[in-house]
Amino acid sequence: MTDGAIELTGVGKRYWQIKERSLLRSLIPFGGPNRTHLWALRDVDLRIDKGETVGIIGSNGAGKSTLLRLLAGVSQPTTGRLTIRGRIAPLLSVGVGFHPEMTGRENVLVNGMLLGLSKADIRARFDEIVAFADLCTFIDTPVKFYSTGMYMRLGFSVAIHVAPDVLIVDEVLAVGDVAFQLRCLNRMRDLQAAGTTIVFVSHHMHAVHLLCPRTVVLHRSRVEHDGQTEAAIARYHQLLATADDQDPDAPVRVLLRELLLADGTAVDDVEQDQTLTYRMTVRFDKPVDGPGILFRVVGDDGTLAYSMQTSIGELWRSYAVGDEATVLVSFRPRLGGGGTFHVNVAVTDDYGTVLASDPNGPSFYVPPRYGVGGVADLEATITVDGQTRTNHRWARIGDEALSAELPSGGGRLKG
Repeated sequence: MTDGAIELTGVGKRYWQIKERSLLRSLIPFGGPNRTHLWALRDVDLRIDKGETVGIIGSNGAGKSTLLRLLAGVSQPTTGRLTIRGRIAPLLSVGVGFHPEMTGRENVLVNGMLLGLSKADIRARFDEIVAFADLCTFIDTPVKFYSTGMYMRLGFSVAIHVAPDVLIVDEVLAVGDVAFQLRCLNRMRDLQAAGTTIVFVSHHMHAVHLLCPRTVVLHRSRVEHDGQTEAAIARYHQLLATADDQDPDAPVRVLLRELLLADGTAVDDVEQDQTLTYRMTVRFDKPVDGPGILFRVVGDDGTLAYSMQTSIGELWRSYAVGDEATVLVSFRPRLGGGGTFHVNVAVTDDYGTVLASDPNGPSFYVPPRYGVGGVADLEATITVDGQTRTNHRWARIGDEALSAELPSGGGRLKG
């Protein structure tokens, strides 16, 4: 077996968590310890081969940023062994390594040298770096006057033009506009084709699915899952669904919520147009007359994909303190462009006032339909010279029936 580009064996990272010190405690010389251990990473075993693109996902505080800082060499592991082979180009956060008083031109030179390029190499690539960042007009302006997006564009452009063996990209891509994000994704595909090893961290599950055949899920400082990306995203959503951040003083409390398939089993992989059931059990801690339900499906960028609400103002039933109710919502995720979505449910009174909100309900990932983008599928039909060139029957790519129904000249789709 050849050596991997990145190898971690039993890696852990420990920080000291300082307790708040009061004046009285400061005056007591023999008080208890004022700090405790905080493990940001524990027992991480990970191997990434040369040329692989691996996604890293997980909730806030799971250890993603700590892992990237270790990979970038910014900090060293407390335990275990970490080996990286080749030139690394880390892009961890906006403006890292930039001096605010220096111009964009000067910062390109300094950052390029920090990443291992000679002055001659930087000069040879300078025009391409500036053009990619779209900063020709402002390249001789001190970067302290740059916007966050300008910072990010210049930093990313430098990182990808040093011809790295290993590219480490954090969530900073979320700062750029749509056009720049597309340029970044296309450029990373070029690096993939050239054999660059890429470690990609993002909360944008669609981008992870597009770029990364393999994804690692971090949870509570440990590797929870390491494997095929769709399975990793499904596991990540299962972990999110276990979080409980409800208001303890709310008059209605959510006891249970789950997303189920038609046969009653838990959701793992979701297909387009597949019937799902959202099941929720609530308890009334105060008397409520005529409760209503507001059901929403929301994209990972906050976009509302679907909404349905029960009738308002109908005093159809009264619930006393301690009563429980079961809510079932059956729906089909006909979301042609695919992506990550989560269920957002609220319980209201007969006036529509929200009594309980569960904004971070179960999440699910829907793979996009072939040739479709965006949240909803409008089932547009394209013709060229009078010949239909699209097919929009709801089916998975790879189904024999779908391949058989393609218009003449359309070729075969392969799953």
